[in-house]
Amino acid sequence: MNSFVVSFHQEDNVDTMQVQKLNDTEFDQATEGGARHLFDLDTNIGYFVFMDAEDIDGDVSHLMIQFEGDNESPSAYYSFSLPDFYEFMALFLSGQEPEDEEEGGDEDDQEYGPMQHLGHLLHHIVEEGNSLKP
Repeated sequence: MNSFVVSFHQEDNVDTMQVQKLNDTEFDQATEGGARHLFDLDTNIGYFVFMDAEDIDGDVSHLMIQFEGDNESPSAYYSFSLPDFYEFMALFLSGQEPEDEEEGGDEDDQEYGPMQHLGHLLHHIVEEGNSLKP
């Protein structure tokens, strides 16, 4: 398992994150006790599946799988601390709220919402993770 630190832009309002990049074997071990698919996000940098899982000892991991292009095989596996994973889940759930059509805000105001912010954070993580071999 390779650990790396991701620093975000100040305007991202997210603290520095320590992330682990897993190889196939480490991912298989982390999910050996069972896994639960929580949500997924399709972005211009890939398709991401977020899940929690247990290993055979009952230790819980908070994971993300990245798929690139039309590949059916994952291109990367990442593991996060619970607070960081919670940040992703909160952004995703915030982006699921229906837009209030009565407000009639400018389209530009609605373009960058929680889902786009989540995609932006994932971009930073993938960029930092690409420098590591799983």
